[in-house]
Amino acid sequence: MMPLPPALRRIASGLLALLLSSAVAVVASAPPAAAHGTLAAATPADGSAVGRPVTEVWLYFTERAAANAYFTITAPGGGRVDSGWTQGEPKPLEKPVREYFLVDGKFEPREYSTGFPAVIRIAHLPRPGQYSVSYLTVASDGDTVRGATTFRYTGAATAAPQGWQPPTDQPDPALIAATEQHGNPGAGAATSTSPAPAPAVASSPPAAAAPATGAADEGGLGWAAWTGGAVAAVAVALIGLAVRSRRTPGSASGRARAPAATAGRRGSGARARAGSGAGRRTGAGNRAGSAAGSRGRPGAVPAAPKVGTAVTAATGSPPPKQRPHARAATGGDPRTGAGHADLRGGAEGAATLRPRLSNPRLALLVGGLLVALVAGFALGRVGAGDARTGAGAQGIAAPGADPVAAGQAESATDGHQHAPGAGPHTHPGDGGTGQTQAAGTTVSAGGYTLQPEQRSQPAGVTAEYRFRITGTDRRAATRFAVVHEKTLHLIVVGRDLTGYQHLHPTMAADGTWSVPLRLSKAGGYRVYADFSVTTAAGTPLPLVLGVDHEVPGAHTPTALPAAQPGASAGPFTVSMEGTPTVGMMSPTSFRISRAGTPAPVERYLGAYGHLVVVREGDLGYVHVHPEPELVDGAVKFWLTPPSPGRYRAFFDFRSGGAVHTAEYTIDVR
Repeated sequence: MMPLPPALRRIASGLLALLLSSAVAVVASAPPAAAHGTLAAATPADGSAVGRPVTEVWLYFTERAAANAYFTITAPGGGRVDSGWTQGEPKPLEKPVREYFLVDGKFEPREYSTGFPAVIRIAHLPRPGQYSVSYLTVASDGDTVRGATTFRYTGAATAAPQGWQPPTDQPDPALIAATEQHGNPGAGAATSTSPAPAPAVASSPPAAAAPATGAADEGGLGWAAWTGGAVAAVAVALIGLAVRSRRTPGSASGRARAPAATAGRRGSGARARAGSGAGRRTGAGNRAGSAAGSRGRPGAVPAAPKVGTAVTAATGSPPPKQRPHARAATGGDPRTGAGHADLRGGAEGAATLRPRLSNPRLALLVGGLLVALVAGFALGRVGAGDARTGAGAQGIAAPGADPVAAGQAESATDGHQHAPGAGPHTHPGDGGTGQTQAAGTTVSAGGYTLQPEQRSQPAGVTAEYRFRITGTDRRAATRFAVVHEKTLHLIVVGRDLTGYQHLHPTMAADGTWSVPLRLSKAGGYRVYADFSVTTAAGTPLPLVLGVDHEVPGAHTPTALPAAQPGASAGPFTVSMEGTPTVGMMSPTSFRISRAGTPAPVERYLGAYGHLVVVREGDLGYVHVHPEPELVDGAVKFWLTPPSPGRYRAFFDFRSGGAVHTAEYTIDVR
């Protein structure tokens, strides 16, 4: 292999060292979440298909579920079919589950090999389709544990037991109070009222990390995978450069070899001085560089979960090892059995050997870089599965069921809830510290403030509504990420929960947003700015800010309609299926028909629908994104009502090229 010129070698070494240190810093900057009691497996497995009738669902956690844990099973039509639950006998997990704990300021991994099942009974299976299993509890360390799994039943319907009625019970108020008291959710975890399988350790909830938006928001690998990819690209480019620089002894090149001098050096045992001062032999059979020091062997690098989510990692499938090019490891010439020697021209024709690319230090840098690549890729994959549960669930054989690998999930979030695939996640600044709080109740959050230029306008007049989003430096933010095809969503609703509008302003170069706004009647309104700003550090920060707006004049509030499962939207009838339950990831579906026939639904803002839910009274705001595809012909959401009370839900959808809105009153007990 033709050695690199000293200047290029120094540049390559410095660049590799910089990239390696940067990769290590990135890995170190993503500490795992402190949580335990996570969901390890489910039977039937999450996302699996079941052809035979099942009478139980087994959810395996890494510690026993709390005595007052709450579980529901929802049938395709929205009705509950669960019939109570019990603790099951512990079972060995097919693969250990790794969880992280904060001990003396450091996150330490701990593996669990035993699953503690909660067995939820199924009364009957009223029809084929997707069944949803939701759970809510509090872990022994106080973390909220909520999530959901699904399975698809393809068999024949089964009859309900005689005298059985769908359950109407609600979560234990003490359970809800505990989840509200402890603001940091441990996604996909269960709790115990008895000690955990391992000794208790001190834990502290880390701050929630801002999620990626745009493409990443729809289920990408995450920032760590992109970091690893960038590192890999540079490493491949440098190694490719070295490979292209190979030369044969007699080949013409920019640095020609003197045949006589080269022949005289083969097998001569002459020594040359390297730039580092270390001697290098050039005799026959010599090999430059140490193969042991030039191979990248990824070690046991603990995969760090996303900050702010409860994550477990099954440790049975380590990442594949990656190695640098074999030529970079040996550095020798296979034709002569000797290392390459370069001649430096001089008055006396004397030549010295130049350091080779296989210099052990450079080889160690390449190996370390690949280790960082593997670690970065692992970081990007941890917790990147199905958004409904927090663990890499493994199938476990339960009585009367076949073991199947279960899926993964995350917890529901405040203010801004996403569907599986998009990834429900906590948005920093979304309306407070607790997961059960809605967003949009404050004008400032996360260091940013919504500043409108006007706070009122006449009734029935279209006015230009102008505002800015300012940071702590009082300057207007101008860097926003595109989320669901828009950089900012402006939601307007009256304080009596009428007059809903979903608008998309445009931003001027100075950071001033504007949009035409018409309000037909007098009264008070709430304006919500739903956006993801790019911070000075280059990270996206999703926020929802709210501000009051007034239309002067006599105002008589409209009474909130009674809760009904159906609503009209233009020529369409839209039925809502499901029973939203406080604190639970409740499956809530919308089925659209026209003249009694199912109507085609088109994507709107990158999804089959959008659901905005506003709480009566303080006007707390929740924006929910649906499953990426239709489920049994319906648009399905995972709605987590933040508290008991009455809500007004606004379901936006598009059919026939036009956008329509169906409105509902929801009573959450």
